[in-house]
Order: sequence, then C-alpha cells, then structure tokens
Amino acid sequence: MAIIKVKNLSKTFKVKLKEEGLKGSLKSIFKPRYKTIHAVKNISFEVDKGEMIAFIGPNGAGKSTTIKMLTGILYPDKGNIKVLDIDPRYERRTLAYNIGTVFGQKEQLWTHLTPYDNFKFFGAIYDIPESRVNAKIKELSMLFELEDFINTPVRNLSLGQRIRCEIVASLIHEPKILFLDEPTIGLDPVVKENIRTLIKRMNKEFKTTIFLTSHDVSDIEKLCKRVIIINNGKIVLDDDMANLKYNYLNKKIVEAKMKEKVNLDDEDGITIIKDKGYNLKIEVDTKKRSVTDAIKLLNPDNIIDINISNIPLEDIISSIYKERDGK
Repeated sequence: MAIIKVKNLSKTFKVKLKEEGLKGSLKSIFKPRYKTIHAVKNISFEVDKGEMIAFIGPNGAGKSTTIKMLTGILYPDKGNIKVLDIDPRYERRTLAYNIGTVFGQKEQLWTHLTPYDNFKFFGAIYDIPESRVNAKIKELSMLFELEDFINTPVRNLSLGQRIRCEIVASLIHEPKILFLDEPTIGLDPVVKENIRTLIKRMNKEFKTTIFLTSHDVSDIEKLCKRVIIINNGKIVLDDDMANLKYNYLNKKIVEAKMKEKVNLDDEDGITIIKDKGYNLKIEVDTKKRSVTDAIKLLNPDNIIDINISNIPLEDIISSIYKERDGK
C-alpha cells in the first residue's frame, strides 16, 4: 500500500542576478533581473508502507526541494502530493505528528540539555502523555544503547552518539515515515555501520518507512532495496537495488602504495587509472575479476598500504544519466 504518492510534481525558483561591483549592486536594486531555476521537473513516484528507499542524486539535483515539499515546508508549483493520505500543502501540522526527520548536518537537539531532557521536551511538543513518553524513552534508549550517556549534555557527546540521539528524538512521537538526510555524514566506518544496523532494526521492529538521502554508496547498498535517482530535477532511474548493484555498483577502486615498482597493464576487468611507479590506482570490474585477483596481480608481499573503495556516487549517477539521456 502506497503511503507516499507524488504525481507530476514541479517546483521553480526565481533567483535575482547580480553583476560585479557597486554599479552591479545598484542595478540589481533598481533594475533587478531574475533567473528561473527549475528545481523539480514533473516527477512522479510512490513509496509503500515499510519500504526503505534511497532518494539520491548529486548536489543541486532536486532532492532537498522534493523532501521539503513532501514535508510541507515548500509548496509545489504543479502536481499533487499525498503523504499518509495527507496533503502537506493544507495539513502540515497534522502531517508533522506522523513523520520524523533527521538531518545529519543540522541539529534539532538543544545542546545544553541532556538527551533525556531533549526527549521529554519533544514529548511535550507532540502532546504525548508523560507515562507514554517515559515508556518510549526507555524502549528507544535500550534499542539505541543510550544508557551510558543519556544524562550527559548533548554538547559533550561524540558525533556518533549525537546522531543516535537525533534519531531517537525523531521517533518519540512514533512517526510512520522517517526522512533521513545524510544520517552517517562525518562518521567513522565503525560508527556508520552501527547507525545502519540501528536503522535496519528500527525499520524491522517498528515498521517505520524510511526515506533516505545519502552520498555514501554503502548507506544505500546496505540499507535500501529500492533506489530513485534524481538529476537536474528529473527522475533518471527508479529500480531495485539488486539491479542497480549488478549494473552499476560492480566496480571497485583499488589504491595501493608499493615497496617496489610494478609493471601492470590493462587486463580484462582491470583498468589502470593512475600509475606513478610506487603508487597505483586501478578500477576493478567485479563482474569479470574479483578484488582478490587484482591484489594478487599486485603481489600482496609488495604492498605497503592499500585502500579499496566504491566508485563515487556522482560518477555512477553521471553514467546512468548519460545512458538514459542518450536513449
């Protein structure tokens, strides 16, 4: 059952143009010129109850604008939106009681208060009875393992601890949909994995629908079964994660620092990106060769340091966009 329905959604902005210098500033005041930016262009999609969906794209693609329209912060120029059968344009307050938001780069917690006091504060905002708030805090504190620092001021918490508290704060009122915008940004790999595990448990135990945006391919790969890619305000791809992974996430970047120079040529499944003698950067197509095979070619005994990473998300989106645009 679809709980988010978006049909032919469009949004434009008028941006004032300014020329350089004092003369340009005066001209922009008395004879302003404007540029129209088409942030979102006639997009349509649906999200079912309990789904974990990734809504991704490069900076300026239209992700944030779309989320702001879904949550009632912005009004669309054209099109229709239904979130939990609520139109965000006319019933934003009602909608707020049924959704939660977490922005990795923006704090919603009061930093001078403890997480516990913040949770109580959010309970009061949502008019939740005190006994129910206390029970919810206890339940979520155990799930997210907050007991050791729930009474420590937020300003004294690590980034990973704060993000866990941000998620808990967004769940106090038991939202049916949770919008996560870059929830693991700036976190170290271990903490990132912990946050992902908690998000999966939350989805499983509370049946919360997750609407995720992230520039981290691992977030998308490990959390979501469906991906919507938006670029230049248009939906470029709406597909299962399995298909995206097979067709576009099959390449890895291997960067190695060597003791001795290695003479390596392009082979089937392996492309040399950079060769500076003692430093190599290669691309491995895992549909043709395994990363282990690539490392064997380099000779493990000759490797001082090695880093294996995914293809940057922007490159993946660019290749998809070019492929679809050329059809």
